Amino acid sequence: MSELITADLVDLDLSADTKEAAARSLAERMVAAGRVTDLDGFLADVAAREAQMPTGLDGGIGIPHCRSEHVTEPTLAFGRSAARIDFGAPDGPADLIFLIAAPAGADSDHLTILSSLARQLMNAEFTGALRAAEDPRQAAALIRGDQPEPSAADAEASTKTPAADASGDQATAASGGQAAAAAGAASGAAASGAGSEPAAAAASEPFRVVAVTSCPTGIAHTYMAAESLERAAQDAGIELVVETQGSAGFDRLAPATIAAADAVIFAHDVEVRDKERFAGKPTVDVGVKAGINRPAELIAEVREKAARGETSAPAAASAGADRSAPMDRAGESGDRFGTRLRKWLMTGVSYMVPFVAAGGLLIALAFAIGGYEIASAKSVADHFVWAEKDSWAALLFQIGGAAFTFLVPVLAGYIAYGMADRPGLVPGFVGGYIATTIKAGFLGGLVAGLIAGAVVMGIQRFKVPASLRGIMPVVVIPLISSAIVGFLMFVVIGKPIASAQKGMTDWLNGLSGTNAIILGVILGLMMCFDLGGPVNKVAYAFATAGIGVSDPSTGSLKIMAAVMAAGMVPPLAMALATTVRGQLFTKTERENGKAAWVLGASFISEGAIPFAAADPLRVIPSSMVGGAVTGALSMLFDCTLRAPHGGIFVVPLIGQPFLYLLAIAAGTAVSAGLVIVLKGMRKTTPSETATPAVGGEPATGAGAGGETKVPVTV
Repeated sequence: MSELITADLVDLDLSADTKEAAARSLAERMVAAGRVTDLDGFLADVAAREAQMPTGLDGGIGIPHCRSEHVTEPTLAFGRSAARIDFGAPDGPADLIFLIAAPAGADSDHLTILSSLARQLMNAEFTGALRAAEDPRQAAALIRGDQPEPSAADAEASTKTPAADASGDQATAASGGQAAAAAGAASGAAASGAGSEPAAAAASEPFRVVAVTSCPTGIAHTYMAAESLERAAQDAGIELVVETQGSAGFDRLAPATIAAADAVIFAHDVEVRDKERFAGKPTVDVGVKAGINRPAELIAEVREKAARGETSAPAAASAGADRSAPMDRAGESGDRFGTRLRKWLMTGVSYMVPFVAAGGLLIALAFAIGGYEIASAKSVADHFVWAEKDSWAALLFQIGGAAFTFLVPVLAGYIAYGMADRPGLVPGFVGGYIATTIKAGFLGGLVAGLIAGAVVMGIQRFKVPASLRGIMPVVVIPLISSAIVGFLMFVVIGKPIASAQKGMTDWLNGLSGTNAIILGVILGLMMCFDLGGPVNKVAYAFATAGIGVSDPSTGSLKIMAAVMAAGMVPPLAMALATTVRGQLFTKTERENGKAAWVLGASFISEGAIPFAAADPLRVIPSSMVGGAVTGALSMLFDCTLRAPHGGIFVVPLIGQPFLYLLAIAAGTAVSAGLVIVLKGMRKTTPSETATPAVGGEPATGAGAGGETKVPVTV
């Protein structure tokens, strides 16, 4: 493999006067060296990266860089400009210009080399040596980290003035000794102040910070910000650990490290992956260049926030809250297989749900406007009349149907993504699409996703020659994994799964009487067990997969109706309970109860989470009982539903709508009644009983405004 930089890629007298001219001059050297195949195409990629954010850094440094399909191997060209060139740095133009070129599929080894260079740029001795270099060979060796070859001037100086060199060495040693003495004095001063126990505790437990750095390309700024923060932390005498989310991937900070941290610094220009890990801690959130240019200020700012007790939002779930990608919450290496499997499946489900919601509601609107016969309308691409209501209904139906065609491929693709990251997407989507073509349905998508992820993980275990690493993620892995998954789905396991899917569909269509009621009870319990959590989502995904076909069966429509009805019960029940017996709830809970009416009516089960979090042993069992009643009654009444969401707002699309509302009302009443009974049975202590106080003011048992405090739960 070629060296990252050679003397031919160094220009110590760069004559360009603009950043575009500088990039072109250095890129021409890369072309001459056979490292870049298309000069103009590569420069266009450099310009596109530069447009995202200026690449100038404080200290007279410019680092134009990009990943490009026109680069054959990771390459670095270096130019030194006496005239200095403006790269947008706050402190002015740059005299040291590094053009970093990485292939589109650059492997982690080379990206690690580039990240090491980026860290070196924060070292004043390194940049000073580059400014003093007298020939290209020295500069290239210095950048590579090799022992530089002495130039002719160096050799002459070493023979003529050994005494001067010796004195210089002595001065350097003396300077180093002074620095060491100063450090020792500082540590001694710190130790001298440790005469008291609190000071000793502070010395033994320093202030701890965790940081995350990332930039759009993930090659330079990511690692330079990390180096800058680490140096500033060392100067400030604090402990700092950085997670660099760069192109080479990232090593996730250990949960124990995050838990022990006193504060968090985000220096990023792309979204921090799995950001909720850091919730509830003092946080400074800035761009990546702030991490490079003013790290000491960021550390001081986050320490001030910690001293004030100022924290970021807690990681508690909330209705409609946007959560980070599930694969970013993938299990740690110590997780059991069952835990990891559940997270992989939930990754696929979470990405599928938006398609279900968008497609299902569009189809529901189409039925509301044009009736159920709109399903047989001609394609709006061939026939659309602006003034006709049915044309608009057909348009909505066909858009919704298009969204539904992605359900199984998205499910399979993102299950594989959860297992193997981006390389799993292609075989996952391919396997999911095949599952739809052979009518293997939801089960086929699950299996295809798991197989695709497993195949990719298996391929990634093989050691390949360094020359092939760059094309592995974009060519080799998608090619081989797609071929294997396609073969298995078409020839080996696809047909048995399709038969199983058909058998399950026929069974659902044949459900009646007691069997249907039992299924309704089970679905109701699942929907109310964790109020939007994994169990709830499994039941919901099971229901939506059933209606996510062009011609859903009656059994599937009944399941969808039971699932949505049961999911509405918990928030409606809590709203009813706070209305009927408000004295059993805090003032905050009574306010939440008003919002729960709307959330429950909209089929947002998370509306009951505040109540469940405060009193899980009473709220969750009560909700489950009510949900089971509603699910059973919905099945008993043969209610059907074609929309996957919408709550009471899609009642016109429900089969047996009045009986459906009756089932919801019954379950709500049962849950509310149980909550009231259970909360009324809890014990109170004498100190919690409100007693008159002198002057008519409320005693300790009453809150502001004479509000009676809620008894302590036991």
